[in-house]
Amino acid sequence: MIPILFQIGPLRVYSYGLMLGIAFLLGSYILSRHFKRHKIDPAAASTITILAVVFGIGGAKILYLIEDWSHFVRDPWGMTFSAGGLTWYGGFILGLLVVSLYVRSKHIPWLKVWDGLALALILAYGVGRIGCHLSGDGDYGSPTHLPWGTIYVQGTAKPTVMLQDYFLHHPEERAAWHYDSLRVIIAGKDRMGNFYSRFDEITPLHPTPIYELLLGCAGFALLLWVRKRLTVDGMLFMAYLMLASTFRFLVEFLRLNPRIWGGLSEAQLFGIVLFFLGLAGLIILRRRTPTRTSGTG
Repeated sequence: MIPILFQIGPLRVYSYGLMLGIAFLLGSYILSRHFKRHKIDPAAASTITILAVVFGIGGAKILYLIEDWSHFVRDPWGMTFSAGGLTWYGGFILGLLVVSLYVRSKHIPWLKVWDGLALALILAYGVGRIGCHLSGDGDYGSPTHLPWGTIYVQGTAKPTVMLQDYFLHHPEERAAWHYDSLRVIIAGKDRMGNFYSRFDEITPLHPTPIYELLLGCAGFALLLWVRKRLTVDGMLFMAYLMLASTFRFLVEFLRLNPRIWGGLSEAQLFGIVLFFLGLAGLIILRRRTPTRTSGTG
């Protein structure tokens, strides 16, 4: 793990921030290409990207604070301005809302924009997850014996801490991985000067950010393949909702997020809602018109 890529004096370049920036630039490029293809002013893609950055990060932070309300009440300043703490679906919902209001105000075919966002989001999301992997921010998964299991000892969120709740609900795995005996052994300090345990040092975990990168690339290729086969504006975005929510739903079974209802995490519940919204949208759009529309509705 490389949370800090390099440092020049007091200036630190963090891997998470760099990859997040690359993801947004990639998304902007894909969106501008989509706009050119549909004869929409490509300059609007830059404005949409800025809106997505500002309100996407803002929405992700707001939902994170709501999720962890008890800690926010105790330390509102620290929680609000911490470098981490972003929840994807909060950013997705607020960012999409603001972008949609903007394109409607500019009389841009908003369903065509949504289709472009589908292509941009599914790939940019996967690329952004590289930052999570490099920083080791806790988005990794449960312990695994698979050959590609990854040691996150240099990460900013130590597995010893992140797996506490997981092992409370999986006592057999707790014993099998010798969690209680290994977590009390201080094995050293990481590159940022934080202590890590012997458990952190030797326990391979599912690299779920890499899984999401691979799924994002596969999803991007699939959406490109079906793009010409979906004859109504907006259908590509609805397909994206179904595809992306399915990917996240499956990966969540390996991640360490708390289960809040029926053995499912918050992200999985959001995913179920978005999947059926996408399915309903596909059905409605298909029935509304048999030919490709302008999308200005």
